[in-house]
Amino acid sequence: MNTLKWSRRALIAAATATVTLSGMAKAEGHQMMDSVHFLIPGGAGGGWDGTARGTGEALMNAGLVGNATYENMSGGGGGVAIAHMIENAKSSQGTLMVNSTPIVIRALTGEIAQSFRDLTLVAGTVGDYAALVVTTDSPINSMEEALAMYRESPEDFAVGGGSVPGGMDHLVAAIIMQGAGEDPTAFNYIGYDAGGEAMAGLLSGEIDALSTGFSEAVALAEQGEIRILGVTSPERVPAYDAAPSFAEQGIDAQFVNWRGFFAAPNLPEEQLTAYQDLLAKMMETPEWEEVRARMGLVNIYRPGTEFEAFLEAQEKQIGDLMRDLGFL
Repeated sequence: MNTLKWSRRALIAAATATVTLSGMAKAEGHQMMDSVHFLIPGGAGGGWDGTARGTGEALMNAGLVGNATYENMSGGGGGVAIAHMIENAKSSQGTLMVNSTPIVIRALTGEIAQSFRDLTLVAGTVGDYAALVVTTDSPINSMEEALAMYRESPEDFAVGGGSVPGGMDHLVAAIIMQGAGEDPTAFNYIGYDAGGEAMAGLLSGEIDALSTGFSEAVALAEQGEIRILGVTSPERVPAYDAAPSFAEQGIDAQFVNWRGFFAAPNLPEEQLTAYQDLLAKMMETPEWEEVRARMGLVNIYRPGTEFEAFLEAQEKQIGDLMRDLGFL
C-alpha cells in the first residue's frame, strides 16, 4: 500500500515537471500552464494594471498557472506596448497583453497606428462600468449639483480622465452630459496618462470631477476619499450599491468598457486554444470570483471569433457616436 502511494506521488511529480511544447504542464486533476507574462500598456494603478494583476493572482491561486509576471509599458496611448508585441512577435509568444475599449477608440482617431486586427485576439473577459466621481470634501454632493455648476460656467467645469482628449474617459463624460440634456462638448477636459495619475489629479484639486472606471473608484469610495455621483450601469452594482446609477437619476448614459487579452500576431493555434481554455477555466473558479467581485467587474467571456465580432460592432457604434459628438 505504501509503495502504491509512493508510486502515485512520483508519477504526479514527474508529470508536473514535464512541460509540453504548448507551454502546458500536467498537474493533479487539470492542466497547469507553466507561466504567463502580462504586458500592461499603461502605468501602475490604472484599470489595465488592476485587470492584469487580478487575472494573474486568480490564475496562480486557482492552481492554473505556476507563475505570473507583469510588465508596465506605458506610452503612446498604449501604442508602444502594441508595437512591441508586433515587432517582437516570436519572443512575445508567452505574453498576454491586456487592453480594453481604448484600443478601438485610439485606432479610430489615429492616435495609434495599429488596431486590434494586427494582434491575435485571445478573449474578452470582463466589463467595467464607468463612473463620474468627486472628492468627499468637494462642494459637489450630487449629480444634480454637478450639472448646476456646469450650467453656470461650462468652460470652467474641469473633468479629468486617464486618457487623451477624445479618448474613452472624455467620451464617457460627453455621453453623461449628453444624456443629461447638456452640451457634451463644452466642459474643460484634462487628460492624464493613466487612471492612477488622473485620480491623483482629482485628489490634489486640479479637476472638479473625474471620469473613470467604476472598479477603480470603488476602493477609494470605500476608503472615504471620493464620492461617486453616478455609474453608467442599468441599475446599482452589487459590488458598491451605495453608488447610484445614472439611469435611476433620469440620465440616459449607459456604457460598459470591456477588458480582454491579446497575444502576438501569428500565435500558433494550439497556444491560442491553450490561453482561451485557461481563461475560461479561471472564470469558473472561486479564486476568480473573489477578484471579480473585489474589482466590481462583470464577466463577459468572449473568445476568438466571438470577441472579433463584438469589437467590430463596438468600432462601428463608437465611430458613429464620436462623429456625432465632433471627436472624429
